Amino acid sequence: MDPRQGAEDRSTVTRGRSMRLPLNYILPMTAGFLFLAGWHAIVTVYQVPKFLVPSPVLIVETMINDAPALLRALRFTAIVTLSAFFLAVVTGIAVGVLLAQNRTLEMTLWPYAVVMQVTPVIAIAPLVIIWVGLDRVWLALLVLAWLVAFFPMLSNTALGMKSTDHGLRNVFELYGASRWKYFRYLQLPSALPYILGGARISAGLSVIGAVVAEFQAGTGSATGLAWTIVESGSLLNVPRMFAALFLLSAFGLSIWYLTTFLQRLLLRRWHESELQREN
Repeated sequence: MDPRQGAEDRSTVTRGRSMRLPLNYILPMTAGFLFLAGWHAIVTVYQVPKFLVPSPVLIVETMINDAPALLRALRFTAIVTLSAFFLAVVTGIAVGVLLAQNRTLEMTLWPYAVVMQVTPVIAIAPLVIIWVGLDRVWLALLVLAWLVAFFPMLSNTALGMKSTDHGLRNVFELYGASRWKYFRYLQLPSALPYILGGARISAGLSVIGAVVAEFQAGTGSATGLAWTIVESGSLLNVPRMFAALFLLSAFGLSIWYLTTFLQRLLLRRWHESELQREN
C-alpha cells in the first residue's frame, strides 16, 4: 500500500471526526433552544400565571436580580456535593480494592455495604442530624450525601478488580510477578474503566444526596439551593424556584460532563469504549 495514500485516508478520517464532533454540542443546544422557545410561546399565548409556570425570560430575570443570593446557595450546595463526591471516590476505591483482595473480608462486609445502599437516606437523615448536632448541619449533609454516593464507587471498583483477564493472570503468575506488580500493572488498569463509570454515577448521586439531605435538614439551617427551592415554594415565588432548579441542574450537568471528560482523557488511547472508530 502506498504510504501517501494511507496518510491521506487518515487525514480524511480525522477531518470527518472533527466535523462530527461539534454535533455533540450543537444538537443538545438546538434541542434546548427549541424547548425553551416552545415553553415561552405557550406561556405567552395562553397567558399562564407566573405562580403556575413562569416564562424562561422571567426565570432569567429572576436569576439576574437574585444572583447574589442564588450564587451563595449554589456555593453551599457545591461544597457539600463535591466534598461528598471526593470522599465517596476515595473511600469507595479503597474499600473496593480491599474487598477484592480478600475473599473472606468481602463475604463478611458486603451485606453491610448493601444495607447502606438499600436504606433510604431520607429515613436515616433525622438520626444523622441529631447525632452530628444541629450546630453542625453542614457535616450532617456531607455524611448523608456521602452515603448515597459511596456504594456505586465500591461496587464498580470491586467488580473491576475481579474482571482481569484470566490469561493475563496466568502470565503474571508464570513470571512470578509480585503482588504489587500484579495490582499495579494488571488489576488497576483493568478496573479503571469500571472505577470511572462508578465515578460518573456517584457524581450524580452526590448531587441528589446533598439535595435530599438539605430538604430533611429544613428550618432554614441549611442555606443551599434545595432550601432555596423550599423557601421559595412556601412564598409562592415560583420564578425563584425555577431559577434555583435550573442552577442545580446546570451544576449537576457540569459535574457529569467533567467526569465524562476525565474518562475520555484516561481511556481514549487504549480502551474500546473510548477509541475513535473510522465508521
